[in-house]
Amino acid sequence: MEKHPLRWWALVICVLAVLVDMIDNQIVAVALPTIHHHLGAGEAAMQWISAGYALGFALTLIIGGRLGDRYGVKKLFLAGMTVFTLASLSAGLAPEPGLLIASRVVQGIGSGLMVPQVLSFIHTEFDEAERPKAMGLYAGAFPLGGLAGPLLGGVLTEADLFGSGWRAIFLVNIPIGVAGLVGALATMQTRPGSLRHRLDLGGLALLTATGFAVFYPLVQGREMGWPLWSILLMVAAVPLAGLCAVHQRRQERRGGEPLVPPAMMRVRSLWSSLTVMLWTQTAIGVFFMLTLYLQLGLGFSPVQASLSFAPGVIGIIVGNALAMNVAAKIGRSFLTVMTAVLAVSLASIALVIHAAGDNLNVWEMLGPIIFFSFGIGGVLNALFGTAMGQIQPQQAGAASGLVNTTAQLGQAMGIALFGTVFFSLLPDHGYQSATVRTIMVSIGVTLLALVLTAALPRQQQDEDKAPAPDRGMSSAPA
Repeated sequence: MEKHPLRWWALVICVLAVLVDMIDNQIVAVALPTIHHHLGAGEAAMQWISAGYALGFALTLIIGGRLGDRYGVKKLFLAGMTVFTLASLSAGLAPEPGLLIASRVVQGIGSGLMVPQVLSFIHTEFDEAERPKAMGLYAGAFPLGGLAGPLLGGVLTEADLFGSGWRAIFLVNIPIGVAGLVGALATMQTRPGSLRHRLDLGGLALLTATGFAVFYPLVQGREMGWPLWSILLMVAAVPLAGLCAVHQRRQERRGGEPLVPPAMMRVRSLWSSLTVMLWTQTAIGVFFMLTLYLQLGLGFSPVQASLSFAPGVIGIIVGNALAMNVAAKIGRSFLTVMTAVLAVSLASIALVIHAAGDNLNVWEMLGPIIFFSFGIGGVLNALFGTAMGQIQPQQAGAASGLVNTTAQLGQAMGIALFGTVFFSLLPDHGYQSATVRTIMVSIGVTLLALVLTAALPRQQQDEDKAPAPDRGMSSAPA
């Protein structure tokens, strides 16, 4: 296949899209208290504004890669970028919380259509000699976006550009999105998709219904006084999940393309890693509540709050580097130790908050934040490696889509869970006590993940590769 002469310029556009996605996933956190004051967003609304993006992203990500396979990578990338840009405009102009929440969900959907195309583009346009460099540029967008998101959110919110206030964190996406669309049209090569790829819309509907049954009552139930329907709806998530699993098996038997191939889920390294990842990502969601505590409870400015967490990028980089060099050699023991690090670091954050009280400052949080971020970097990198360690090459797309979907669902679940716990405790205990108690719940979730690491394979090479190929490959990011 002849190399596309503009492929490196096109890659720059693709990496920009991933960078914007990572920034937008994080940018809203430090702006939430300002949105709360200026837009009258209630407690549940703040949870939805933050979690809605991750939820929309997760539910679209699992099918986004297959849409690219079917209709073409460039078409889906352009469609996703267009949806994301228009949703950003809607979010920036939203006059009330409901429209802002809907816009955030649609932003996530746009990212779920756009981001999976990037890996597919890299594998299609670059040969084996060029691919490591291309993958390095792609991977670099994740820590950079994770760092830039909170900082940019704090700076833009406090700068009040042209009187826009918090709205600037969404409106800044408009020129970036337009530039991305023009750049993609000019540099990306149009390659036809394959209509032989079928879409499991029934599976997607059941998966969405299961997510709704969990998240909606979890977030709204507290404000409504936990009516009976909210409890029944959460209980209904169990049979809905079972029905989804039955549907996936039926799709596989009929020669279809299930969203979650059952044969692949029998691979121990994958299902055990997904289980641990779901709960570690849920535990990490406690930082949603910490951002609220710093600003609403202690009066930190958006910039001060963002700077409090910024040093965490050091821990993430070190944890990632350690995992890359050690995790495969040590195996399960590495993940067990790093999950314990998460629990201990959370306990240290709770102790600092309890001891400092209203006099808490950035420097007191520095060590615990770096320590916790070190655990995050090590755990997530090792989990991704373990999850993919026994997967056949032809299954990589579907497996990586499933891993990323699990990570996003865990993040949304953490925001929903800890937001509900925090706001339930707040009236009777005050900000400091409610924060410490919520962190204790997060420690409990982390300890559950620690116990579940026992199900991980000791070493990746202990078991055979997955026995059955996947019939329909996704191209979600790894």
